[in-house]
Amino acid sequence: MSEKTVQSLSEVTIRFAGDSGDGMQLTGTQFTNTTAILGNDLSTLPDYPAEIRAPAGTLFGVSGFQIHFGSMEIHTPGDQCDVLVAMNAAALKVNLVSLIDGGTIIVNTDGFNDKNLKLSGYKENPLRNGSLDRYRVFEVDITKLTALALQDLNLSSKMVDRSKNFFALGMMYWMYNRPMEPTIEWINGKFVNKPEIKEANLRVLKAGWNYGETTEIFAVRYEVGPAKLAPGRYRNITGNQAVAWGMMAAAKKANLELFLGSYPITPASDILHELSIYKQFGVKTFQAEDEIAGICSALGASFGGALGVTTTSGPGVALKSEAIGLAVMVELPLVIVNVQRGGPSTGLPTKTEQSDLLQALYGRNGEAPVPIVAASTPADCFDAVFEASRLALKFMTPVFCLTDGYLGNGSEPWLIPDYNSLPDIACSFRKDAEGFFPYLRDEQTLARPWVIPGTPGLEHRIGGLEKQHITGNVSYDPANHELMTKLRAEKVERIADDIPPATVEGDDHGEVLVVGWGGTYGAIKTAVMRHRQKGHSVSHLHLRYVNPMQKNVGEILYRFKHILVPELNLGQLVKVLRAKYLVPATGLNKIQGLPFKAIEIEKKIDEILKGNA
Repeated sequence: MSEKTVQSLSEVTIRFAGDSGDGMQLTGTQFTNTTAILGNDLSTLPDYPAEIRAPAGTLFGVSGFQIHFGSMEIHTPGDQCDVLVAMNAAALKVNLVSLIDGGTIIVNTDGFNDKNLKLSGYKENPLRNGSLDRYRVFEVDITKLTALALQDLNLSSKMVDRSKNFFALGMMYWMYNRPMEPTIEWINGKFVNKPEIKEANLRVLKAGWNYGETTEIFAVRYEVGPAKLAPGRYRNITGNQAVAWGMMAAAKKANLELFLGSYPITPASDILHELSIYKQFGVKTFQAEDEIAGICSALGASFGGALGVTTTSGPGVALKSEAIGLAVMVELPLVIVNVQRGGPSTGLPTKTEQSDLLQALYGRNGEAPVPIVAASTPADCFDAVFEASRLALKFMTPVFCLTDGYLGNGSEPWLIPDYNSLPDIACSFRKDAEGFFPYLRDEQTLARPWVIPGTPGLEHRIGGLEKQHITGNVSYDPANHELMTKLRAEKVERIADDIPPATVEGDDHGEVLVVGWGGTYGAIKTAVMRHRQKGHSVSHLHLRYVNPMQKNVGEILYRFKHILVPELNLGQLVKVLRAKYLVPATGLNKIQGLPFKAIEIEKKIDEILKGNA
C-alpha cells in the first residue's frame, strides 16, 4: 500500500447524486451529521425529484445532496461543487454543470452501461471519449465491490443494490477524514430489529472506508479543521425541525398547549412528523383530511385556549384562505407556516421558491391584513416561528411565518439556546365577568380579550359575520364595518411599535444596498462580503418583518443611491418597496427551483457599480 498524502483545506463542497432510489439524501444527511459533530460550519442543499420513485437511470429521476463545509463561516451550500459523486450516467449529466473546472468526479462505473447511457442521452460513454479530461476522474465499480462485501449473506440482489450508497459514504468518510462511528451508531439504532440489513450496511460502510485506505487510485486524503463558532452546545438542524422546536418552545413559554392541525404537503410535512414525536411536551398533532380541516381545527384549538398552528405550502395556503380571513375576523391567535415551493398549482413540489409573498400579503377576500415574519436560514426558523407565535398571542391575530423548501430541507449547525434566556410570552385569559365585552380592546395593542369557552359569565359568540365594535354582536351597519376594518388594520400596523428597528450589515449609507428576505440571506451576505473585501460601497438589509415593516426601513433605503432586491420570484418584494417607499429599486429574479448562487448576486452588484444595470 502506498503512503497517502494529507492535504489541509479551509472549505469543500461535495455533491452526492444518483437515482431517487439510491439513497443520496440519506448519504448526504449522514455525512452532514458527522461533519457537524466535528465542529465544521456547514450548509446543505437537498435536491430531489417530485416522483416517489422516478424511472431508474432517467435525467428527471436524479436525486442530489450538496454540502458545503469548512473551518470558516459558511453561509451557502456552495455555488459549485469541488467533488461530484455520481452513481450513474444520468447523475453525471445533470450535475456536471455544477462542478468546478479541475474538480473531482467519483463515478460508479456500473452505472455507465449501455442502458444507462441511452436513458441519460449519452451517445458515447463520457468515461471513454475524453470529454471529462479537465476533471480528475476516479472510476470505482461501487456496485460490484458492494456485492463482494455481502456475498456470504445470501441477500437479494435488490437488497445488495440498495446498500451501495453506504460504500460511497465510507469512501468519502475516508477521503475527508470523517469518523464512521456516528453512522455506525445510527445504523445500529435504525435497524435494531432488522439484523440482516444492519449487518449489510455496516459491512458496506466499512468496505468503502477500507477501499479508500488500500486502493492505489486515491493518493491524497483531506483535512478540514473545525470552525471558530461561538461557544455553546450545537446540533445540526433542518429548517423544518427548527420550526417544530420553535413552536414547542413558544407554547412552553406561553404556558399553553401546542396544537398542530395540518394536512401533509411537500415540503412542510416534516414539521408534522417532527412534532408528532413530542406528545410528552403537551403537543397535540392532528393529520386532517384536507387543508381546510387542518386550519379550522387549529383555529378551534386557539378558541379553546391553545396555541393553534397550521403548516402548509402555497397550494395549501390557497385552500386555507377563507379560514385565514375567519381568523382575522374573530381575532384569535393563529400561526400559519408556509414552507414555500415552486408554483403555480402543484408546480414544483420538491423545489424552492419565494413566490408566495403577495399571497401572504393580499391573498384573501376583503380587507384582511395579516402580519408576516420571514426566516432567513435553517436555524433561524426557530427564532422566526417563536416570534410569529409571540406576535399572534400578544396582538390576537393570525400571523404568517414564511420559510421555503431550501430552508425547510437544508441544514446548518444550530447553537441551542438556553431555554431560560428565551423571552417570556405568557398570556392571560379574561376571567372577570364584570364589564366584559368580547371586542373590548387593549389601548396599546388593540387586541381583544381571550376567553376560554365555558368561563362563567363570559359566554360570547364569534364567527365570520362582521362584529359590532365592543359588543361583538353581528352588525351590518356601514359605519361600523368601516370602523372595524380600520381597527383590524391599525392593530397590525401597531406591531411596528413592538419590534426592533432594522439593522444594516455594512455601512449605513453608500452606493448599493442589497435588500432581501427569507432564504436569500446566505447568498446575499456572501456576495456583499466579497464586494466589501474589495473596498466597494455595498451593504445588506435583510427583512425579518415583511408586514408591517420596521419603522426605519424607509429612512435606510433613502440613504443609498441604488437598491437591489434579489428574489426567487418575478419581483414581489420589489413591488412592495416601490409602492410603499417610492424608491427606484432594481429586481434580480430567479425562478428555477434552486436558491441563488452568491456569484449571481455578485455579478449583478458589479453591473450596478459600473453603471451598466
